[in-house]
Amino acid sequence: MKQRFLKILKYSLVGLFMAFTLFIAFNQDSSVYACRQAKGQLKIIFNTRTVTEVLADKTFPDSLKNRIKLIEEIKRFAVDSLGLNASDNYTTFYDQHKKPILWVITACEPFELKARNWNFPILGTFSYKGHFEKEIADSELNELKKQGFDTQLNEVSAWSTLGYLKDPILSSMLEKSEGRLAALIIHELTHGTLFVKNNLEFNENLADFVGDYGAIRFLESKYGKNSKALERYNFSKKYNDAYSQHLLRGAKKLDSLYKSFKKNMNNQEKLRHKIELISTIINKSDTLLAGEFQKGLLSRKKWILNGNNLPNNAYFIGYLTYQSKQSQFKDEFAKNFRYNFYNYLTYLKDKYPSSIVF
Repeated sequence: MKQRFLKILKYSLVGLFMAFTLFIAFNQDSSVYACRQAKGQLKIIFNTRTVTEVLADKTFPDSLKNRIKLIEEIKRFAVDSLGLNASDNYTTFYDQHKKPILWVITACEPFELKARNWNFPILGTFSYKGHFEKEIADSELNELKKQGFDTQLNEVSAWSTLGYLKDPILSSMLEKSEGRLAALIIHELTHGTLFVKNNLEFNENLADFVGDYGAIRFLESKYGKNSKALERYNFSKKYNDAYSQHLLRGAKKLDSLYKSFKKNMNNQEKLRHKIELISTIINKSDTLLAGEFQKGLLSRKKWILNGNNLPNNAYFIGYLTYQSKQSQFKDEFAKNFRYNFYNYLTYLKDKYPSSIVF
């Protein structure tokens, strides 16, 4: 009996090894990428400290300890008051030493608002790709440019591993305002509660919607409805919402422009029309809001146009991914659930079974 068991075990291990070898052989790029991602994640995990240890450290600034305690409060609120899933996330701390640690690539067709997608085993399809090494991100970005894609590279301040790993508090998070910090933490916890495979637009729009809603409720609960913290958050939200809606309207115009191109039109002429329209969209952002809002918009425009480079399709795709369904969620929440968030979240969980596997 023992010999039979050992024989079966031997053949099973050989079969697994052969299957793994074949996977590596036919998915070399995915395998190399997965190894790099694992290396980056493990580097962070092996260099984290528990929150308990950090809070007990007499050399750690009290102001930053208070920010960590605030994250703990936000997490408790998200679980107890919003109904998001409890997890071990944000029970550890990673010091970035003021250095970015993750960069995300976005790519898009030059004359079509169609994102370049990457397929990842288990997780599914994504319209962005992260790298822990800036040199590798730059190299891939340059290769995508050579292939004709519009591209964008952004630093990332947080991400979710969907419960597969214990996501740490990053030191850069502690620099955010109370409202932005609450929105960020609740956004990422939403991913760990409901994540639909191969539907990135739904996932990111939902997380943004819940993040904003949850941040406002948290600020009201902790500081009061007339607090400065809530006032600051609502001020920045109004500004960001106005700019996002402007960019989404611009994306529709770009989509219509691209669809109007005739088959015999050369790329140089297409590019001229594209640049003209994008220039108009960005310049018209000046008139969105007055006063302090306009200062913010002008500052953003100056950042966008740094080096005289207009944003491209990849920039607009980012807004479509994160903001295009906000009105849908808001209307559904108000009309069908009368602002009862628990009932709304329960409905979403039933309608969109999560792909998270623990």
